[in-house]
Amino acid sequence: MGRANAGTLGQRAEDAAFRFLVGRGLRPVVRNFNTRGGEIDLVMLDGRYLVFIEVRCRSSTAFAAPALTVDRHKQRRIVRTAALFAARHREHASRRMRFDVLAVQGDSPPRILWLRDAFRPDDSAF
Repeated sequence: MGRANAGTLGQRAEDAAFRFLVGRGLRPVVRNFNTRGGEIDLVMLDGRYLVFIEVRCRSSTAFAAPALTVDRHKQRRIVRTAALFAARHREHASRRMRFDVLAVQGDSPPRILWLRDAFRPDDSAF
């Protein structure tokens, strides 16, 4: 798969994940929050939670594999980036944080596996 195709696949998966979550009552805060140290695909509100969402996609048939690609290193980067987001957006300071992963496969219609509270920060993340 070429680089342009991978980018297009990723954007379609992120769009599908966004629609999926909005359809389940989450409210958008920001898409693609970027810092020099990392990126968070989606930041949304779910009740009292500020949710940081990593969207993983694969074109292969191994459905669970995208969720499993969020290893400890990637988790630490997401948590550090979330801490920067929280520091810059003090209006969310009183909210609890949650880290979710959405695995997306296909696009007609996409199959989506939502892993709520997929991981939690540890002391080594900061």
